[in-house]
Amino acid sequence: MDNFRDYYGILGLLPTASAAEVKQSFRRLARQYHPDLNPGDKVAEDKFKQIGEAYEILSDEPRRAEYDRFLTYWRSKEKKRPRQTVKQWTRSKPQTATELRFEQYADFNSFLDDLLNRKTVRDVEPPPPAGSRVDPDRADAFEPRTSKAAYTVSQSARPRSVPPRSVPPRSVRPRPAPTPKPTPSDIEARLTVPLDRAFSGGRERIRLEDGRSLDVNMPAGIVNGQRIRLKGQGRNGGDLFLKITVADHPFFSLEGADVCCQLPITPSEAVLGGAIPVPTLEGAVKMRLPAGVKSGQRLRLPGKGFPVEGGNRGDQLVEVQIVVPDQPSDAERQLYEQLREIETFQPRQNLPL
Repeated sequence: MDNFRDYYGILGLLPTASAAEVKQSFRRLARQYHPDLNPGDKVAEDKFKQIGEAYEILSDEPRRAEYDRFLTYWRSKEKKRPRQTVKQWTRSKPQTATELRFEQYADFNSFLDDLLNRKTVRDVEPPPPAGSRVDPDRADAFEPRTSKAAYTVSQSARPRSVPPRSVPPRSVRPRPAPTPKPTPSDIEARLTVPLDRAFSGGRERIRLEDGRSLDVNMPAGIVNGQRIRLKGQGRNGGDLFLKITVADHPFFSLEGADVCCQLPITPSEAVLGGAIPVPTLEGAVKMRLPAGVKSGQRLRLPGKGFPVEGGNRGDQLVEVQIVVPDQPSDAERQLYEQLREIETFQPRQNLPL
């Protein structure tokens, strides 16, 4: 018989298999050939449909019993034995039975339609008009002819290839839970910069402990302990905070926003005063010494310190240090001797002794 399907062979079972063995074999094969696990595989898709159809028949005791009778008939037909008379479910009432022969079915699918109580809709030729005569010589005059457009409608509203609802289609292999996104966190790094770079600011390339190199746009006038935020450069998208340490300078030091320095001058500059060059963080400028300036005295250069809020700047404080030559020249020595002979200044006359 055309289209016959051995459901026991499809599930890899013997006809004596128990209901539990049928269920176990179905679940194993359904996992193996499930379309979700074999995308685009037409062979696996057809195999999955056959497995579902076999389980639909063999998991139902009345259907399985009727299928077993049909299987016996089919095997006897293969061996050319006399055909047997068995009972068949009617389409309208599956619970009643009538004596019919399996040979009435044109193929296996016709038997399956009756077993599953599925109705078949076919196009037939319209009856002859009233009053017309039917030619009795035509062999097919009273036999409806099946149209090529015939189709099958299932009463169960469930596709034949879908397994019974007791086995969820997607329970074969649970999908892994989505990996949670890592939580962003802020990190802190220490950065030591020279005093002149802290004063002027600008782009600076730094290397972090994790091996990354970053170009940082440093603001002008950064001071010790200040933190610079780099958005999105932390761990998992968090922020990176750079804690600034300003390195010591051999000439300048900071007092708040003021830049301090000690400026050596000669005795003659201290006595006579006048304009002298003074180094600043922006280069040398001229500063006027008052005549008679004392050692340790502080002079102020306004606006030459560090930038502060509002666009203003601190001052530069210049501490005067009078120094004498270690090895004066002969000419200088003669002049100092002449000066000592004529000088009237007595720095020790008011000592509290």
